[in-house]
Amino acid sequence: MNLPNKITLLRIVLIPAFLVVYLMQPFDAEVNTWLSLILFSVAAATDALDGYLARKLKLVSNFGKLMDPLADKLLVAAALVAFAAMGDLSVWVAIIIISREFYISGLRQLALEQNIVMAADLLGKLKTIFQIVLIIYVLLPIEALVFAPVTVGLAIIAVVFTIWSAVDYTLKNKQLFSKGI
Repeated sequence: MNLPNKITLLRIVLIPAFLVVYLMQPFDAEVNTWLSLILFSVAAATDALDGYLARKLKLVSNFGKLMDPLADKLLVAAALVAFAAMGDLSVWVAIIIISREFYISGLRQLALEQNIVMAADLLGKLKTIFQIVLIIYVLLPIEALVFAPVTVGLAIIAVVFTIWSAVDYTLKNKQLFSKGI
């Protein structure tokens, strides 16, 4: 178990901690708000850190290749479902983003069965950045008058990039459909 893999596991462990604080609100409101923000932000930051260290230290592993993207999807999905449950984000935003993640995971599995590697590209990375920005914004302690319009704008941007990246991956890998179906 190398350092990048331990960092990936830390991200997975932070997910239930984030959910407990955000959903169960065990402390006073201000502590819950800031602790939720810190837990999610640290978890999100580990995404960049584990990948950077794996490449720099030449510690890329099969475990990391599998678990790193899974940890990212779990983190984002957990936050979006929690937001929808608490009424802090529209359910349709969560459904579109999570559906895309399942779809691309299936597409990657289909590619893997055909010995094709579907590497993450710039559009996929931008999609992730916009999703994380949206989630962090929702977690910020901001007045409601400012919050709602900006949240809607960020949600639309995140959804547009989410759909765009799904279409892009599909078009770039359309040969999978003729071979795999």
